[in-house]
Amino acid sequence: MLASGAIDLLTLWGHSLAALLFAALAAWTWRQPRRRRGLATALALTALWALAVAGLGSGDGVTRLAETLRNLGWLAFLWRAEQAGAQRSRTVFYAVLASIVVAGGAIGSAGAMIRDPAMARALVDAGVVLRLLASVAALVLVQHVHARATGASLRAATLGIAAMWLVDANILTLAWATGSWPDAILAMRGAVMVVVAAVFAADLQRQDDRPIQLSRAVAVQSLSLLAVLSYFAIFASVTEGLAIMGGTHARVLQTAFVFGSTAALLAVLASPAARAWLRVKAMKHLFRHRYDYRAEWMRFTETLGHRADGDALDARVIRAIAELLDAPGGVLLTLSGDTLVPAAEWRWDAAAMPVQVGDDLLARHLGATGRVIELDAIRAGGAPADADTIPAALLDCAEAWAIVPLPHGGGLVGAIVLARPPLPRALDWEDFDLLKVAGRQAASSLAEQQAQARLVEAERFDEFNRRFAFILHDIKNLVSQLSLVARNAERHADNPAFRADMVATLNESAGRMTELVARLSQDRAPRTDAPRAVPLLGLAETLAGERRLTHPVVVTGDPAAIALADSAGTTQVLRHLIQNAIEASPPGEPVGVAVRIEGPRVVAEVIDRGCGMSAAFMRDRLFKPFVSTKPAGFGIGTYEARAIAAAMGGAIEVSSREGEGSRFRLILPSVSSMERAA
Repeated sequence: MLASGAIDLLTLWGHSLAALLFAALAAWTWRQPRRRRGLATALALTALWALAVAGLGSGDGVTRLAETLRNLGWLAFLWRAEQAGAQRSRTVFYAVLASIVVAGGAIGSAGAMIRDPAMARALVDAGVVLRLLASVAALVLVQHVHARATGASLRAATLGIAAMWLVDANILTLAWATGSWPDAILAMRGAVMVVVAAVFAADLQRQDDRPIQLSRAVAVQSLSLLAVLSYFAIFASVTEGLAIMGGTHARVLQTAFVFGSTAALLAVLASPAARAWLRVKAMKHLFRHRYDYRAEWMRFTETLGHRADGDALDARVIRAIAELLDAPGGVLLTLSGDTLVPAAEWRWDAAAMPVQVGDDLLARHLGATGRVIELDAIRAGGAPADADTIPAALLDCAEAWAIVPLPHGGGLVGAIVLARPPLPRALDWEDFDLLKVAGRQAASSLAEQQAQARLVEAERFDEFNRRFAFILHDIKNLVSQLSLVARNAERHADNPAFRADMVATLNESAGRMTELVARLSQDRAPRTDAPRAVPLLGLAETLAGERRLTHPVVVTGDPAAIALADSAGTTQVLRHLIQNAIEASPPGEPVGVAVRIEGPRVVAEVIDRGCGMSAAFMRDRLFKPFVSTKPAGFGIGTYEARAIAAAMGGAIEVSSREGEGSRFRLILPSVSSMERAA
């Protein structure tokens, strides 16, 4: 049995909460049209009664008076409802019932106030009988009103009123049969009245102009709370009855009941099949639709987009679709040619999935129909249109439950085979519609990932091609240089100084070619040396010395012109500009390189006396890749040179006239200017 303190606590809090809810409903209803004033009055009287129970107790005379007013309020509400339905012949019945209610309440209140124990006991017993009679008659009346009600609002109200009077009837029956009040059930009555208030609230918000829609989660939690309260109410009632009727064995019977009921409850809650059965029954009988689509879609998209567990997208797609139907696992099948093969799994062994068939029937069927296939229906001999396309090995796999296609853009990305849930069931139209929409969304995510993978691969090829184009341009320059050395060797091979220079040139060219080949490696990161002091005059003289066997290059300038730049990048840019100038110049015509300081910058000018360029060419085509005026040119040198100069914080400027030659200016920050800025 419940302890006295627990009973008092339940009575106080349960009835206080019920009083608060009924008072709020009364205030809300009073603002509605005048035809609802009767309902508002009944709700207010109920709130007054619940407050009296919480503050004074069930046996106080004031509480009995409040209960009488409550019952009269609800009888008035029902009478007005029947009058609205043209049932005028029942006024006498209502008057007699109201008289019994008043008599029972008055006698009970008198019994609570009289000092004489014998007289008080007799009056209380008479009051109990009259109140019990009134409760039973009121229940019959409520059933009649409910059966003849034409509106959903009145039917919902009668259910709440019936619950209230049914609890009263049970309490009064036990009090009359046992001679004492069932304190545990009286305490639980407050919780029942809270549920009754929720019924009225749901009915009133449905009639309001701005209805408040309770989410499915709140509804399920409320039902769970009601189930818990009902369990404890039954638990208290049975233990109370065992205490009354068990005699000397009451304690043993109570212990056995407590142990057995608790063990049974834990066994039910611990069983996945039992929980699934309860969930299916609740969704089937309590809600209009099987799914809360908003909640399911939010969970679905969250699973697809969240990588908290480190799962790859393939596994998240399986999980997102499997959780829609409470499937414990699944396997993702993707296309290998025209055949579906296992690609990923979630809580299922993909290696054990016998799906790798030798033809493309399943893939073509899913792509053409986009239909969700229920394998149990095929095993039972149904769905002949699908049966011919399913591999026999897949049908023999008892764990395989359903196949969900993943269509995208008129084609098929793949399919998901779902494992059998704890409580298998036949799929209905809601399942098929939800799985089709979810399959398309999942297919879009997979297709986007595949497209991203192809884009990354294309970018790697593009980077390789770009790198190869630059290297090929440098190789072309080396070939041109070596060709000139070979031609000059025919005339100067007997000169020891020429031979020494030729060997140095060949060694330098071999080293450069080795570096170019290494730059083609995918694992080799682009060379990016930290900026440092680069003497432009000395660098230009070194590059001019490399060309001494092929073409004269004259270097002049200021030795103090020191740039803050990448040494390798500066060398590459000047080498491009000098080589282009040599190729543009007539044979034997020197190419000039002038180095000087211009304020905070240093400049290296490369000057040739070649054919020059027009203004339109310099504006529209000079720095475009793969554009060149030379018959054997690639159009890469100036494009690469400007990109390297810009990366070092510099620039390339050009001036030219047709028939007069060209002047390229490499502009870089100077060391002295950076030191002053620092």
